[in-house]
Amino acid sequence: MGNPQSCGGCGGNCGGCTGCSASLELTSGEMGVLQTLGQYSFLPVARRREDMVPVYLEDSTLSREEYSLVLQCLEKRGLIDISYDAPLKGADMSAYVGYPVHGSMGLTQRGQQVLELLEMQGIEEDTQ
Repeated sequence: MGNPQSCGGCGGNCGGCTGCSASLELTSGEMGVLQTLGQYSFLPVARRREDMVPVYLEDSTLSREEYSLVLQCLEKRGLIDISYDAPLKGADMSAYVGYPVHGSMGLTQRGQQVLELLEMQGIEEDTQ
């Protein structure tokens, strides 16, 4: 699996990809998760007891490993918050049966601002 250190944000001389530059590059997977969180305030997430790697199984656009990396990058950039203290009430977690730790994720204030900018300015995908 990928390394969240390689999220593509800054050059690395700071605490992470939290917006130290005027621009922010997002992958199509990251944009997809942000847009989905814009439609649904919170989404289910789970993990195994022995590690902190988030698992998202509600969409099959990306592989499980790709979604895990996307979520880690978005969290590192301060765009989403993942909490295992607050599982979604009433959510169907049957797909997450192999993951005993259930939680939820939602946009941070910064994530909401980025999503609003994407919606106002339109989305420009890098085709390189």
